[in-house]
Amino acid sequence: MDHYLPHTAEDIREMFFKIGVQDFSELIQTIPPEILLKSKLKLAPALSEAEALTHLKKISYLNRSEECYTCFMGGGAYDHFVPSAVDAIISRSEFYTAYTPYQAEVSQGTLQAIYEYQSLICNLTGMDAVNASHYDGATAIAEAMYLACNHTRRDKVLVSEGVHPHYRAAMATYAHASGLEIETIPLIDGITPADLDGKLDDSVAAVVLQNPNFLGIIEELEPMIVAAHEKKALGVVSVDPISLALLEPPGAIGADVVTGEGQGLGNALNFGGPYLGIFAVAKPLMRKLPGRIVGATSDAQGRRGFVMTLQTREQHIRRDKATSNICTNQSLCALAACVTLELLGEEGFKEMADLCLQKAHYLADAIAKIDGFEIAYDKPYFKEFAVRYEGDLKRLLRYLSDKGFIVGPDLGRFNDD
Repeated sequence: MDHYLPHTAEDIREMFFKIGVQDFSELIQTIPPEILLKSKLKLAPALSEAEALTHLKKISYLNRSEECYTCFMGGGAYDHFVPSAVDAIISRSEFYTAYTPYQAEVSQGTLQAIYEYQSLICNLTGMDAVNASHYDGATAIAEAMYLACNHTRRDKVLVSEGVHPHYRAAMATYAHASGLEIETIPLIDGITPADLDGKLDDSVAAVVLQNPNFLGIIEELEPMIVAAHEKKALGVVSVDPISLALLEPPGAIGADVVTGEGQGLGNALNFGGPYLGIFAVAKPLMRKLPGRIVGATSDAQGRRGFVMTLQTREQHIRRDKATSNICTNQSLCALAACVTLELLGEEGFKEMADLCLQKAHYLADAIAKIDGFEIAYDKPYFKEFAVRYEGDLKRLLRYLSDKGFIVGPDLGRFNDD
């Protein structure tokens, strides 16, 4: 293997001479003797390239992807069908290896792709402006909290317990670092109480909701958004974008900020990432929207073109006064979402959402007929729902896994109730 190593014995002698040491042991003499390895590692004999590949393949067979299972896993990441054309398009080198499109004159393709994504998400959410994307649903909703506190000059946020626990954890991390206060609104029978548990007052910057909520239940958003506006607070809603093919868009009922996880739009499960953070705002908040925005314009000859716009909000110009510390985005994942929506078209997208709805209700009806199982809440839901089981849930999940089914997550991980 010596011919694969970057330094020959002569190279090493020259380096030691240059820095004034006799041997390698002098370089590591600061390591306490009691933890310093004094013998050679017990490694297996070296393998040839062919042998190494065979060995690694055998190890990889111990892993099983979602393709090996029938996947019923919910909870924020979904095994939706991804058309083959999506990967074919986004893997083109112009998209796959593109850098930030600061130079508009040589980045029209990338800029137009982002612009098309923004336009599609605006149509879906009913909002006025969308950024080029965020890291994921969790960072998007945490940044929405920042935006609300900055806009209202208040430092308290009400968050429904129906918001994904991981999202709330991300918000708590942001809040701790910034001195913000988060108060949780407990769910009552699976939904957020319309009176917000009596916690809404003039100190609140925003009411943060999720629809459908973490339990899969469709919330009645409008009364809570109206109540927030009466106290001059913002209404922030995290959505499943696929549900918006059937549900009224949050923008139509007065939401100020809409965020969401866009993984289900053309992006695979990817072992938990990268994902796609959706972030949309109403027009009055456009200049406080974090992340990049691409706009359409005309050049000196009157030809249509695309440029990054409102850049004075961003870190590369405003530095510490920028609207966000996040100055990158998930444009490739956003492109996958854009391509998926364009391939499906309006009717195809509605059909996708309708299939989710129908199959979820079909499954719920079947489960409810099995002894020991009960649908947890008699509330409307979109594509996922909570189930109560009288027996040993961990044992059941292991059994189903052995039979080729991924089911879950176990809600007991997040809440003892």
